[in-house]
Amino acid sequence: MPSFLEFLQNRIMVCDGAMGTLLYERGISYEHCFDEVNLSQPDLIKEIHTLYVEAGADIIETNTFGANRFRLKNHGLDHRVKEINRKGACLARQVADSYISRGRTVFVAGSVGPLGKPIEPIGRIRRQDAQEYFSEQIAILADEGVDAIMIETMSDLREAMEAVMAARAVADLPIIVQMSFTEDGKTLMGNKPLEIAQEIQKAGVMIVGANCSVGPQILLDVLDKMNKVEKIFLTVQPNAGLPRFVGGRYIYLASPDYFADYTRLFIQSGARIIGGCCGTTPEHIRMIRSAVDGYAREPIISMSYISPATTDADETPLDASAAEDQKNSSLVEQFRSKKFTVCVEIDPPRGLLFEKVLQGAILCKAHQVDAINIADNPLAKAGMTPLAMAMLIRESVQIETILHVSCRDRNLLALQSELMSASVSGIRSVLCVTGDPPVVGDYPDATGVYDIDAIGLLKLIANLNQGLDLAGKSIGSKTNFYKACAINPTAVDLDKEYDRFEQKLEAGADFAMTQILYDIRPLEDFLKRYGGKIPVLAGIMPLKNAKHANFMHFEIPDITVPETIRNRMFIAGEKAPAEGIAIAKEFLKEVHPMVQGIYIIPPFNNFESALSILEVIR
Repeated sequence: MPSFLEFLQNRIMVCDGAMGTLLYERGISYEHCFDEVNLSQPDLIKEIHTLYVEAGADIIETNTFGANRFRLKNHGLDHRVKEINRKGACLARQVADSYISRGRTVFVAGSVGPLGKPIEPIGRIRRQDAQEYFSEQIAILADEGVDAIMIETMSDLREAMEAVMAARAVADLPIIVQMSFTEDGKTLMGNKPLEIAQEIQKAGVMIVGANCSVGPQILLDVLDKMNKVEKIFLTVQPNAGLPRFVGGRYIYLASPDYFADYTRLFIQSGARIIGGCCGTTPEHIRMIRSAVDGYAREPIISMSYISPATTDADETPLDASAAEDQKNSSLVEQFRSKKFTVCVEIDPPRGLLFEKVLQGAILCKAHQVDAINIADNPLAKAGMTPLAMAMLIRESVQIETILHVSCRDRNLLALQSELMSASVSGIRSVLCVTGDPPVVGDYPDATGVYDIDAIGLLKLIANLNQGLDLAGKSIGSKTNFYKACAINPTAVDLDKEYDRFEQKLEAGADFAMTQILYDIRPLEDFLKRYGGKIPVLAGIMPLKNAKHANFMHFEIPDITVPETIRNRMFIAGEKAPAEGIAIAKEFLKEVHPMVQGIYIIPPFNNFESALSILEVIR
């Protein structure tokens, strides 16, 4: 049998279609780990491989798209990485070899998908860790005799490059890289087709292209742009259009005949490997096979199928005047004038009764508080969204609001939507937080999203402040957010906390808000190291009683209440609320000359007593 590259040099190859679509049709739910089916239903996987070979596929991909350790951990299967990948490769190899023994050439490509979460600098996964995840999976696939490594459905060129480096380090096999594109012809992270082809080629990879996300029409234009790079083989595996939810099932509408028409156009644009992705079936592959075999190199003009003209330029130019007219956060001038800043934190109600919280905001205004920061489901307990609460406050109280934005509950799409909505609603200050994990809240089985963390969120907002979304696409104007980050001087792992704070500074944090503090010494140590880099607001929450003090210390992550304070609250007995206010006043008096401001958290929405601590500085 010729080698994979020899075969590719001499003919156009047909790859298989979707694995997940056929598993879903056969009763495997989307919630189930498709890669695990290698172990629980191996005959089903072999059946699907066989259907694609019978339809005319020269290449079948292993059912290992999500079988890296990071993704398998979501299903509690990270301890079975080797077992799942070995079985996936063996099943595909068995099917391919059964045809090879009968004189048919069939290759096996080891499928390697993305990790499922963004890598640094946007996401939380370190590049070194990403490369280790990929290396582990690719080494197993290579050991089991795959003919090539198929790195596919990548939306971030940096992640794709980590996978490429991993593949080159652990296997001497042809590497195929397929990126995933959005409807505007760029990846989710803003990578353009020509840029991708050039960078992949520089890395020593000869086979590059596109798959998934969209249907044939957009990927034809992507292929045209990649074809400008010489001495590479192009590959394309589109979805069968975009899915529609019909009758309780996801249906893809692009027909096999439609794929046959586009196969001819793909070949004209330089494609050497053509297959299908989500929604495609053996019938789609059969039509691709037929079109490849019957292709004659004649001009094809079919206006109904010609890809629409697209451009790399932004759709809408930035409205510079609108951006300049946007009002800055009042905190900007507050810090510049070196006026001590006082904020109060409000938790939105966990139901629909917001009047008490709104009365608290009015009281804050009466006490000359400079801003109200609005928490985003703290401790993973569901409540009204901070943006809705901010709008209610703006209608009743003319006061600056600082919007908390958590990465826990929103994916990248929702985060950008929320921030754009906040901008047009007049919000100018945002606190970027990663978010408490759902397991600590009222819904421990809820799913935490965490596409990015607080550092990635700061970078995302920096993009929006330049008038661009995460994909580099114009949003028409610039947001004008003043960006806050959280710091914890009492963290157990201070080295990690310091490292993350430095990353937050690099990501563009404009000011910092500490965790709730009851001890001045950790803050002193922090300020000795970082004082003066950006303004700092210290967090203060008066304690209500000894029970409250113990709860804060022993049950709330990352908050430390010194033993001396807990003893004082215990000894105070019935007078504990007054003692809690006295402790908060002492802390405020001591911290006042050290920081640029404070934010107060009223315990149990007791605004009046909490605001009374301001007497010591007023």
